[in-house]
Amino acid sequence: MEYRIQELAAMAGISTRTLRYYDQIDLLKPLRTTPAGYRVYGQAEVDRLQQILFYREFGVELKSIAALLAREDYDRREALLSHRRALLAERSRLSRLIRNLDKTIQETEGTTIMKDRERFDGFKKALIQENEEKYGAEVREKYGDKSIDESNRKMMNLTEEQYARLQALAAEIKSRLEAAVTEGADPAGEEGQAIAVLHKEWLTFTWPSYSKEAHAGLAQMYVDDERFTAYYDNQVSGCARFIRDAVKTFTS
Repeated sequence: MEYRIQELAAMAGISTRTLRYYDQIDLLKPLRTTPAGYRVYGQAEVDRLQQILFYREFGVELKSIAALLAREDYDRREALLSHRRALLAERSRLSRLIRNLDKTIQETEGTTIMKDRERFDGFKKALIQENEEKYGAEVREKYGDKSIDESNRKMMNLTEEQYARLQALAAEIKSRLEAAVTEGADPAGEEGQAIAVLHKEWLTFTWPSYSKEAHAGLAQMYVDDERFTAYYDNQVSGCARFIRDAVKTFTS
C-alpha cells in the first residue's frame, strides 16, 4: 500500500512535521512526491520508519540511526530480533523491580522483613539480566563463561555503598565523556585519561581481576558493536570512539 504523509503520520502516531524533518535530514525519504507536492510513502518506507521508531524508543540519536540503517551489512530481521531481546530484557528488569517494590511495601505494612542486601537485589539482578540479554553471547564468547559468571557473582555481592559508587561512576563517566567530546578534548589528554581511570575503577567493581589487555578489548567493543556505540553516543556522537581512544592510551 501507499500512504500520503498525513496517513502515515496518523498510523505511526507521529506528526507530519517529524516526517518532513526525517525527509530533510535524509533519514526517511518518501517513495515519490506528487505534482501537487504531496509526499507518498510505500512499503519499504513504512518498514524503515518502524525501525527508526524502535531505535528512538531505545534512545538512539538520529545520526546514529542513519548510520546503522546505511550499513551494507544491515539485516532487518536481525535488527528486529535485537529489538525483541532488548524489550524482553526491559520487561524482565521491570518485573524484578516490581517484586522488589512489592516486598518493600509489605515491609512497611509489617507483613515481612527485608535484609538490607535484599533491598538492592532487584536492581542488581535486573542489571545482570539486561546485560545478559543485550550482550551476553558476544561478551561470553570474548571472555569465557567462567569470567562472566564470576563477574555476575561479584556484582550480586556488592554492598550498598559499593553499588551506589558503581552507579555514580557510570553516570559520571557518561557525563564527562559527553562534555569532553562536545569541547573537542584530546582522548590522550588530561581529561581523557581521567575518564579512563574512572572507567578502570568502574570495571574493578565487577571484574574478578583487571588487565590492561581486557580493558582495551572492552573499549574496542564500544566502537565495534553498534549496541555499545548507541549507548555511549545516544546524546553526543563520538563518545564511544573517545573512550576507546582514551583507554587505548591509558593501557598502552
